Amino acid sequence: MIIEPRIRGFICTTAHPAGCAANVRQQIELVRSRGAIADGPKRVLVLGCSAGYGLASRIVATFGCGADTVGVSFEKEPTETRTATAGWYNNRAFEIEAAAAGRKAVTLDGDAFSDEMREKVLATVRDELGQIDMLVYSMAAPVRTDPRDGQTYRSAIKPLGEPVRVKTLNTDKAEVFETELAPATPEETASTIKVMGGEDWEMWVDALAGAGLLADGFQTLDYTYIGSKLTWPIYWRATLGKAKEDVDRAAAAIRDRLGPDAARVVSLKAVVTQASSAIPVVPLYGVVLFKVMKEMGLHEGCIEQIDRLFREARPQHAFDEAGRIRMDDWELSEKVQAEVERRWPLVSTETLGELGDLAGFRADFLKIFGFGVPGVDYSADLDPRVVS
Repeated sequence: MIIEPRIRGFICTTAHPAGCAANVRQQIELVRSRGAIADGPKRVLVLGCSAGYGLASRIVATFGCGADTVGVSFEKEPTETRTATAGWYNNRAFEIEAAAAGRKAVTLDGDAFSDEMREKVLATVRDELGQIDMLVYSMAAPVRTDPRDGQTYRSAIKPLGEPVRVKTLNTDKAEVFETELAPATPEETASTIKVMGGEDWEMWVDALAGAGLLADGFQTLDYTYIGSKLTWPIYWRATLGKAKEDVDRAAAAIRDRLGPDAARVVSLKAVVTQASSAIPVVPLYGVVLFKVMKEMGLHEGCIEQIDRLFREARPQHAFDEAGRIRMDDWELSEKVQAEVERRWPLVSTETLGELGDLAGFRADFLKIFGFGVPGVDYSADLDPRVVS
C-alpha cells in the first residue's frame, strides 16, 4: 500500500514504517557522531520508550553509553491493511539497530500503569539485565487506572481558579485567535495529579527496589516541562502544574529513601509532540520560540536535548531550588525569552510567517509519524507489517 499522512485534528492516524525507521537511524547517527559518553549507564529501563524524549533516551543510552535496555510502551500493531502506531515502528527499528551494534534491546508492549506489566518488567529486567543503573520515566498518558483501587482517572488540561483568556494557534488553518478556558474543578485537578503526578514513578522505584533490581549508584530521571510565563496560565499555574509539583514531591521522597542523587526531575525544552499540539497556547508559543531559537543557533530537538543531558548533566549538575536538572536553560535564557515576549503581542494570522516558524512546526509534527523524513521514497508500495 502507498502510505500517506491522514490527519484528523491533532492526530495523525497513519504512520510510515520506512520513515519512522529512517528517523530512528538519523537520531542514532547524531549520537554516534558526537562520540562515546564516559561513565554512562550500562543497564537502562525506559518507561515510555517509543517516541519523543523516551525514545531519545534509549538511543543515547545504547549508542552513546553502550547500554543494554528494556523499554515499555503501549502501541498498536499493524495489519495487512492498516499501519501500526509510529511508536511500534520506532521500537522495531531501534531493536534492529541495537542488535546490529551488539546490544540487548527488549521491548514490552502494554499498560505500564498496571501491576501485570510491572511484574512482567521486573522478570524481564532480572532475566536480561540482572539489575539496572538507570530508570527513565517518560510516560505521557491522558488516562491511568490505579491498580490499588481499580479506579480510572483522566487528566484535564485546564487553568485553576478563574477562566483564562489566551492567544493560541490553529496549526491546520494557520490562524491565530483568542480563546477562553474554563477552570478545572477540584475533582479534575485531583485526577490530573493521579495521572500525571509522581505516584506511579514512586511505585515503579519501590517495586524495582523491593525486587533487588537496583544496582549500586542507581539513578532515576523523570522528564517534565515548566515553560515560560507565556504558557504558565495553561501549564505551570494550572492542573498540569499541580501534577508537576507532585512529581517534585516524589523525587524528594525517592531521594530520602535511596540517597541524595538517586532521583532527579529533568525540565526539558518545548518540542513538538502529539500531546503538546493539543494544548492551547503551546503550539503558538512553540512556533514563535522555534523561530527565535533557530535564528540564535540554539534550537534543539528531542535527541539533541537528551544527548546534552547525558553528556553534560548527569549525575551532577547545577540544580534549581527544587533540585531539578534544568535542560530548558537555553529556552528560558534572558535573550531568548526577551525576543519571544517582544514578538508575542505582534504575532497574528497575518504576521505568523514573519514572526514564527509554522512550516518547521508542521514538519516536526509529520516527522513524529515518519513523514517528511529526507531520503525516504514515499511513493513506494509497502507492506505496513514490515520495518526495514
